[in-house]
Amino acid sequence: MAEQVERDTMEFDVVIVGAGPSGLAAACRLMQRANEAEQELTVCVVEKGSEVGAHILSGAVLEPRALFELFPDWEERGAPLSTPAVRDELYLLKDAEKAQKLPNALVPKSMHNTGGDITRYVISAGNLCRWLAEQAESLGVEIFPGFAAQDAIVEDGVVRGILIGDMGVAADGSEKGGYMPGMELRAKYTLFAEGARGHIGKRLIREFRLDEGKDPQHYGIGLKELWDVPAEQHEPGLVLHGSGWPLDKNTHGGWFLYHAENQQVVVGLIMDLAYQNPYLSPFDEFQRMKHHPVLKRYLEGGKRVAYGARAIAKGGLNCLPKMTFPGGLLIGCDAGTLNFAKIKGIHTAMKSGLVAAESVFEALKDGNEGGDELKAFEARWQDSWAYKELEQTASFGPAIHKYGTVGGGAYNFLDQLLGGKLPRVHDTTADHAALKPASEFEKIDYPKPDGKLSFDKPSSVFLSNTNHEEDQPCHLKLEDPEIPIHKNLPEYAEPAQRYCPAGVYEVVEGDDGQPRFQINFQNCVHCKTCDIKDPAQNITWVAPEGGGGPNYPNM
Repeated sequence: MAEQVERDTMEFDVVIVGAGPSGLAAACRLMQRANEAEQELTVCVVEKGSEVGAHILSGAVLEPRALFELFPDWEERGAPLSTPAVRDELYLLKDAEKAQKLPNALVPKSMHNTGGDITRYVISAGNLCRWLAEQAESLGVEIFPGFAAQDAIVEDGVVRGILIGDMGVAADGSEKGGYMPGMELRAKYTLFAEGARGHIGKRLIREFRLDEGKDPQHYGIGLKELWDVPAEQHEPGLVLHGSGWPLDKNTHGGWFLYHAENQQVVVGLIMDLAYQNPYLSPFDEFQRMKHHPVLKRYLEGGKRVAYGARAIAKGGLNCLPKMTFPGGLLIGCDAGTLNFAKIKGIHTAMKSGLVAAESVFEALKDGNEGGDELKAFEARWQDSWAYKELEQTASFGPAIHKYGTVGGGAYNFLDQLLGGKLPRVHDTTADHAALKPASEFEKIDYPKPDGKLSFDKPSSVFLSNTNHEEDQPCHLKLEDPEIPIHKNLPEYAEPAQRYCPAGVYEVVEGDDGQPRFQINFQNCVHCKTCDIKDPAQNITWVAPEGGGGPNYPNM
């Protein structure tokens, strides 16, 4: 897979791709085990963001079960968990004005965030990762932010490490001043923790056929904003979820509004990427959603301070690929460990990292030189509470796809009540294949943003602090440059113009007066939606030069 050129090489026992919750949890546990055993171990984490946390985007209400296992003294260590969830509310929005608040007794138990034997916290996932990175470095882990893993090194069917992308390459492929060829980071074992739709993970799944016998992975796009709000509208620890308006009955998704610390709330929409209507714009649905009185009462008079978007892997157990291959593992959302029934993925991602670390360390402890397939991982993983969570809620997403938000919700409520005894539901249609021709729908006329509650894409991208060096190769690759105009435009009204939440894709008039497909890659917030939803599967997202992309604060 990796190109054969002369490059500098560094060797480690373990290389981890991605400084997210799963990757950092694995790094910390590996070094904990090594230090306890007084065994020398070299662990390296590479992160494409300019700093740890720069590309991390999540709701997030954290269930800290895996954190307790990793650092029982997390509170003394100063982990950024300061706002316990104190009250839950769930709403069904009926139209632009009306809503029905659902009684707790009718809410599936997986969506309860208060009560029980564990306290959950409203957190910034980015800040949690920054703290985890500090713990990892104090244990002896080497972390390299600003370095983008571009490919896996695969030799004779074995993953031997990764290739870091070149720095200082011009858009035409020539070398600029300061050009630096990417290094080879070789390892006995390599863990891929890139997040949902990781570009190397995607290739590994295909190359090692890790998804054989599995349903196709399903995704949602998550859009999120951070707001400073008036004190009288702020209730730290209040957790709101809802569904319904503005999405129609054939479009599934839901919103969240969490009251965090420092007089801030986070608000977002998760929209299922199995939607049918090519005229839908997840970004614009999110913007008009905030005008509903249920949400407006908390945001009105406040100030939006951050924006971002990210795809989430929500298929659950039915779509979970085999996570092992010779020389490495897929962990966290790179595999798809998120529990969508809880709308939570950090705790399960971290647990997959802990299980992976235990498996890797046991192999290395026994003098293994690496390169083998860590088959012991599978039994460990299936014996974990995280796997059991996914097993109990395997039908959650597919039931909503099959029976709709209300019908699927009722199915899941009953299934959880009966302890998972109802027949398993599957969805075998890939998200991109669910899109229908534009001729079957009317164009959606979205309201203009008011600049107070709703906003446009350019001002939103500005708040994501997204930046890419302009003179570099475009990291959004078209397999066939003719498809957007000759196929997607007449058949689907070229949906990339709308499903992208950052205005990357446009259809503009060319010099010859004909439509032209334009890619504004500098705007890309690395959400990966285009890689997932393009109906022709013609767009491939690859990592741009390290350090590029969003720089999310407190997200």
